[in-house]
Amino acid sequence: MRLGVRAALVDGALVEGDVSVQDGAVGAVGVRPAGSHGTAVPGFVDAHINGTSGVDFFSADEEAYRRAAQALAACGVVAFQPTFVSSPPDAYRDPLRLVGAVALDGLPQVVGVHLEGPFLSPEWAGAHDPANLLPPDRRLAETLCAAGPVTMVTLAPELPEALELVRELTARGVVVSVGHSDADAAAAHAAFDAGARAITHIHNAHRRWRARDPGPAGVALVRSEATVQAIVDGVHLAPESAFGAFLAAQGRFCLVTDAVEAAGLGPGTYRLAGAKVQVQDGAVRLADGTLAGSLLTMDQAVRNLIQAGAGLGAAVHAAAAAPAGLLARTDLGVLRPGAPAHVAVLDDELRVVRTLVGGVEAFSASA
Repeated sequence: MRLGVRAALVDGALVEGDVSVQDGAVGAVGVRPAGSHGTAVPGFVDAHINGTSGVDFFSADEEAYRRAAQALAACGVVAFQPTFVSSPPDAYRDPLRLVGAVALDGLPQVVGVHLEGPFLSPEWAGAHDPANLLPPDRRLAETLCAAGPVTMVTLAPELPEALELVRELTARGVVVSVGHSDADAAAAHAAFDAGARAITHIHNAHRRWRARDPGPAGVALVRSEATVQAIVDGVHLAPESAFGAFLAAQGRFCLVTDAVEAAGLGPGTYRLAGAKVQVQDGAVRLADGTLAGSLLTMDQAVRNLIQAGAGLGAAVHAAAAAPAGLLARTDLGVLRPGAPAHVAVLDDELRVVRTLVGGVEAFSASA
């Protein structure tokens, strides 16, 4: 099968010509004659998403996951990591068990669960219910990891016993991200020294970056091993803030949506786990005005980053290779011969017209 595209983005460079797919893998790039239906790019990976299109992952059943996956395919996403916000410990059991069992054949794949909490700073709770925040607890962390496929945990490293938990989670292969934290630079450095590998939604819900007190953001931007996750929706970050972080992090810059079930829908009242959120004027907020996730999609995040000043190759890297690398998924985030055919096709306006997952068409704008 040939995709009929004019070019493909391969390792950040445009290669003129078509792309062939065989047995679920990319067969060849630069195939002549070239097609006429846009540019093939590595499919996007959303490492931080609470829900979309009427689906809240924390309360979803398997059919709801399928609906969400179909909506994500229309945005060029080939894999996603559902995010569960801080909740009562017993409430995690069923959502985690479901993720371990859900089957999404031919659709974007679940790559594990991101636990955003409950080991967060009450000073930077953001949209998390302060009643659900807990001090780091190794036994609880073990219980949660045993309940389902936990692949990432956001925590505040300045809390008591947090560094020990960072080391234990890292030893289990769980990615630790610094977020919802009041860590100063010394505490943030200690977290990365202990094995943390990312910062959660930079410049949001953590100690602010000041000239003599750079906090988690300042440290993450200068640590070569730190992935810098950012919500580039024009609400969480001004374009200059987003592009400045991108310029500092370069290949470590990682687009995430932090989307909630309202993404793709209109104004109104929606859910974020157990909380009610209100959508108005393009933002998601609690009743007190606190930002509570976003309405962003990954394809829009790519377009926003390009509009801020990034090139196509770098923006797609931030949406595909960077999150795949953070999650140590070598099967994702690449488009080259022999790799699994997880591909998005973009038109001239960088809108998704086709998405393939393992060579299977998950979305087609012409269908």
